[in-house]
Parts: sequence; C-alpha cells; structure tokens
Amino acid sequence: MTAARPSIRTDASAAMARGRHCGAMNSALPAARPCHSGAMSWLRSIGAIAIALTAAVAVACGDSGEAPPADKPGPGDQTITFEHGGETRAYTVHAPPGYNGKDMLPLVVVMHFRPGTSAAIARTSGMNAKADKENFLVVYPQGLGDAYNALVCCGSEDDVGFIEEVVDRMTDLWKADPKRVYATGISNGADMSFKLAVETEGIFAAIAPVSGGFIGDTALRDAAYKPKTPVSVITFLGGEDRVAAQLGQGIDTWGQRLGCASQPVAQTLPKGITLTAGKCGDGSDLQVYRLPEMSHAWPGGGPAAMVDSNAGISATDLMWEFFKTHTR
Repeated sequence: MTAARPSIRTDASAAMARGRHCGAMNSALPAARPCHSGAMSWLRSIGAIAIALTAAVAVACGDSGEAPPADKPGPGDQTITFEHGGETRAYTVHAPPGYNGKDMLPLVVVMHFRPGTSAAIARTSGMNAKADKENFLVVYPQGLGDAYNALVCCGSEDDVGFIEEVVDRMTDLWKADPKRVYATGISNGADMSFKLAVETEGIFAAIAPVSGGFIGDTALRDAAYKPKTPVSVITFLGGEDRVAAQLGQGIDTWGQRLGCASQPVAQTLPKGITLTAGKCGDGSDLQVYRLPEMSHAWPGGGPAAMVDSNAGISATDLMWEFFKTHTR
C-alpha cells in the first residue's frame, strides 16, 4: 500500500507565501528611532500607526490563518500559477459544464509537444470536448521553455515533481478521483508520460503516449527503470514518423521489461492499422496501435498543430475508452 502523500499546503508554507506577497507592504512601516526623554508620546503615535498598518496588511493578504488557494474550482477553463523549485509554474484546468466540486471525477493530464503550449495541446488533442461529453477533468501543465525535462529532452527542471504537485492540487482542491488519474501527451509530452509512469508511484492508473516513446539511455539500458506499481499503457505509433524505429524499439523494451504477453488483435482497421494487446507481468495492460501511413502526429481530430485528421482512428476516443476500464 502506498503511503498517503502530504497535503499540498501547510500553515507554515501558507505563511511564507503571504510573506513573499506582502513584504513590500510591511516595508512601509516607519523605521525605529532611539528612545530619548520626552519622546514617549511620539513613540505611542508610531506604535498606533504600526498596529493599524499591520492590520491592513493582514486583511489585504487574507491573514485568517490560511492563505486562500489560487484555484477557484468551477466549470470552464482557468490558468493557475504557483511556485515550484524556485520557478513560477503554470497549468490550465478544464472542468466540464456539470462540474460541481463535490463528485469525484477522473483526471487526465495532457502534455504538449516541444516547443508547445497548454493551449496548443488542448486544440491538438480535442480533450476538452471529450471531457465535456464524458464528464472528467483535464489539466494541461505548461513546460518551462515550452518543453518538459523528459527522457531525452529538455532542460533540468523537476517536471516530475511539478506534475505530482499539480495532481495533488487537483485531488485536494478540485476533488479529482485519486484512483482515476491518467496521463497523455504527444512527442516530448509522450516521452514525459513514460517518465511519470516510472518515476512516480501510486499516482497514474494508465498512460497514453502519442508519437513518443520509452527512449533514451536510461530507459533502454537500465533494467531497473520500470514502474514500481502497475501502470497500463495504450500508445499510437506512426510508420512514417522520422523516429519510428526508435519509438518501436522503446515500446518493445517496455514490453520485454514488464513481461508483457502481447498478441495481434484480430479486427479490421482502416489504412493497414494494426493493434497488439496483452497482459504484463505486473498486472498492467499494454495496447499498441501502429499506423503505417501516419507521421509524427496525433491521430484523428480537427485542424490543429500535429494532427492527422485522416489517420483512420481517433487517439482521443480510444485512449478514453482504455482509461475508463483502468483504475488504480
């Protein structure tokens, strides 16, 4: 059993946050002066001013024992920022029209390509429309420099810790169901999905990498680099992708490392698309769609960056059906 993760915000951290925002206001207090004979009335006046200003600062900063969260859970879209690792990080939340803040809804974390943005991957994936129809929450973490520190690229940011904290905020403040948390992304965001599956424990029930893979020296050479708890995978790989061989090697390594008994699934799919599926040694599932005519793209959807609208299948539809059958 995985130990419960701590709450995202303690009284001490809330007080520190208030101090960062309110330091300039506190600096407005008069400087102390030496106490000379006959100056007591002046000091009493200064004391009264200081008390009044301190009270004003407390009111302005919401000093009621706990700072109010930046998140304001409700239907629609909102972008939220917070401090992580000395950086201001951002993520965008989409909640369906029926969201009431009481029912525990599934959560899908959707990660952009490089260079990319939260808004761009929302358009590419079409996940907001799917969430509205199926009643789940979506969160789009924004990478610093428009990228994530994934398996082979980019930077040195603690993106695993950042996204863990985003999920904590979503379960604590938005009441997302901690047993139904999923991740997907394309390219750099797909690589990040695999990294999250391995380097977090007891968070994600399933991932759905699109045109990305289990790649890089650590992933391919370190036999111990695998999930500590079962994380099921559905993935979509294009035969015309410039890194098709690399992605194919990556998913084969994943299957071998987890002891997955994958077999071709007998079904008729358009454009020569094939599906292999099977159960892995840790109890997780693996499904691999191979699209021989697709390049580095997201299958299905409307006109947007990195979308193949003529791919023959919809990755968004298929991954959601997969997610629905997997809980942690």
